[in-house]
Amino acid sequence: MGERTVQAVYFAEPGPANTERTLALAYERMRELDIRRVLVATTSGATGARAAQIFPADRLVVVSHSAGFTEPNVQELLPEHRAAIERAGVPILTCTHAFGGVGRAVRRKLATYQVDEIMAYTLRIFGQGVKVGVEMAVMAADAGLVRCDQEIITVAGTKSGADTALVIRPAHAQDLFDLQVLEIICKPRLGI
Repeated sequence: MGERTVQAVYFAEPGPANTERTLALAYERMRELDIRRVLVATTSGATGARAAQIFPADRLVVVSHSAGFTEPNVQELLPEHRAAIERAGVPILTCTHAFGGVGRAVRRKLATYQVDEIMAYTLRIFGQGVKVGVEMAVMAADAGLVRCDQEIITVAGTKSGADTALVIRPAHAQDLFDLQVLEIICKPRLGI
């Protein structure tokens, strides 16, 4: 087997100041590898709407927080950003977070952590965006929006905006340990 040299970008600080560069790096890598699907995390929808201006609609999926993430019955995806994403013809995935569903309810009610949240904390060792990228890949696989035998790119961030992009071979939740992080395109050098 040969070797391949691929440059990774490490930002000095996490956060939304890296959004444009992260999206550009992910777009460039998508073209180089002919990746057919890119997942972009968004909370308010601003990052998702910006991604919808950059990526081809047939290659992009925007992933929002689940309803009730911050408080019951609240969807953080703002209507104006949702409309812009939908006008671009980009699907929006909104579902239970792979690392924070029923296990989070157990923690909140019984004050004990479950495996899913322990996995989330472990992935955060590499940065919040790495955790979110892996989590989105699982969620999208379970929703049938990505194939587990094809590489994808995930774009996520630390609190807001985008600062992390990964090349991943996804897996369904029940096959999580088959998921592979193949490349780090970019991420912050510093943590949260």
